[in-house]
Amino acid sequence: MKDPFGQRLSDLVRQIYPDLDADIIGSQIVDAFWPDDRHRRKRGRKPGNGFWSEGDTLVITYGNSIVDGAHKPLDLLRDFLDRNLKGVTNGVHILPFFPFTSDDGFAVSDYRAVNPILGDWSDIQRIGGEFKLMSDLVLNHVSSQSAWFHDYLQGHAPYDRFFFEATPEDDLGDVVRPRTSPLLREVETAQGTKHVWCTFSHDQVDVDFRNPEVLLEFLRIMRMHVDNGVRIIRLDAVAFVWKEVGTNCIHLPQTHAIVRLMRLLCDYAYEPVILLTETNVPSLENLSYFGNRNEAHVVYNFSLPPLLLHAMLSGTARYLVRWQAAMPPAQLGCAYLNFSASHDGVGMRPAEGILPEDQKDAMIGAVRRYGGEVSMRALGGGRESPYELNITFFEALKGTLKGEDGWHVERFVASQTIVMALEGIPAFYIHALLATPNDHDKVAKTGMKRAINRHHWDYPTLRALLKDPESHTSQVLTALKERIRLRGKQPAFHPNATQFTLQIDDRIFGVWRQSLDRDQSIFALHNVSDEEVELDPAVLNLIEGDTWTDLISGETIAGAEYPIEFAPYQCRWISNRS
Repeated sequence: MKDPFGQRLSDLVRQIYPDLDADIIGSQIVDAFWPDDRHRRKRGRKPGNGFWSEGDTLVITYGNSIVDGAHKPLDLLRDFLDRNLKGVTNGVHILPFFPFTSDDGFAVSDYRAVNPILGDWSDIQRIGGEFKLMSDLVLNHVSSQSAWFHDYLQGHAPYDRFFFEATPEDDLGDVVRPRTSPLLREVETAQGTKHVWCTFSHDQVDVDFRNPEVLLEFLRIMRMHVDNGVRIIRLDAVAFVWKEVGTNCIHLPQTHAIVRLMRLLCDYAYEPVILLTETNVPSLENLSYFGNRNEAHVVYNFSLPPLLLHAMLSGTARYLVRWQAAMPPAQLGCAYLNFSASHDGVGMRPAEGILPEDQKDAMIGAVRRYGGEVSMRALGGGRESPYELNITFFEALKGTLKGEDGWHVERFVASQTIVMALEGIPAFYIHALLATPNDHDKVAKTGMKRAINRHHWDYPTLRALLKDPESHTSQVLTALKERIRLRGKQPAFHPNATQFTLQIDDRIFGVWRQSLDRDQSIFALHNVSDEEVELDPAVLNLIEGDTWTDLISGETIAGAEYPIEFAPYQCRWISNRS
């Protein structure tokens, strides 16, 4: 009789490859993930909330976000983290640090090497020894200039069956993808003319998971990540990995089965490995990657960035509140990853069905006025739709829908304070922490709209700005570090602590959080407007007999006869435990 692991593995293999021998493929999977003398746990980890705590936050960065022309960028990144964020944040997501040919790392040409321009594996390991390290498993596609694709063109096994082929005559009208470039690329191979599938660009050729050798190779790469100190694995563009001609080729059942298989391996690994899915899609589709506590440990809260940006620009939290009130708590053993800014733009698909079209148009207009760009995606029938807004989050908040004003820093800090207060784990893009302006020169140089938010800081310049208390960089990083430290001391901000969305005033975004042991309550209240607001304490139902303190200002919140006052963009975390 098979052990529970073996039975579950065989069941998943049958779902993915029903025509192949599940026992043989299962044995190959075990050998790929536990090679040589490695062993798995006898029992899988049970879902629980012990993987994370209120002290967990992540920094998102490229390996070369900081450069000086003399030292390895990974060394500079480590120095920056040690000097500025040690003891503040405990995790770092280094975006693809492998050799690549385009898309700032997401067209990987060699999965087993660190880009020598950045450093080497020892640099990655040092950062992983000091911070909880996240890396990208770019598993939907590889570079068209990779050895894999070269061998495919030459007809060399096993790579001659590694890439997904189709024909222009196939029924591809329903394919969902985030780009407007042609889906198929014509190539000449040793077997003649072929058309390969390119979801993202013609330099990013999709692999074919219908071939189990592809899955096995990515499991070996996944093991290599773990062996080099990675403890959070981000499954990039995972929603697209399984294709079937005649379907929309997104979120197919085999895709979810592959994620479940990877989760099973993580649950039986001795190392505490967290699986994170990257699925920039409408909210319900995104939530499906939790599965039944058997897929991703963590999913991005992709609806948060566009709704948060809208709230701060419009001065009303109406749509942000409506969405948050309908969000289910993460299941036991699962958590949300909350963020506002990332290396990509502000995705618009996750706002579908939440923001009315006129509100989207107003937000897009403001982003363009503040120097931003808009990227489009292909719809069926040759139509297009806004896919993402390309702008640094700091620049996007230099004003409101009414225009620029004097509340830039306060408005931005308020937006990040909301990210910290929500159920889940907060993550901060390095260019949000540093109040980085739009990089128009990089857009002109690369021709990529996303480059606007992928600046390379000159380290001496950055350090000078951080020493200048009048600079936006210094002001924002100082304020955010103070609030991140404060958040990390509050049990009510545990990623799985109870959350209830408050509906009190359209200008106030508020949630009530309660610690897992029910000892601490926090009313996290954030003024998203440029107006002064007074709030009747009675609407909060503050428990009598407790002393309620605003953790941010240190003020004691008096009895119900005194209104709670908010300056423009002021945030208050009102707690019964200080």
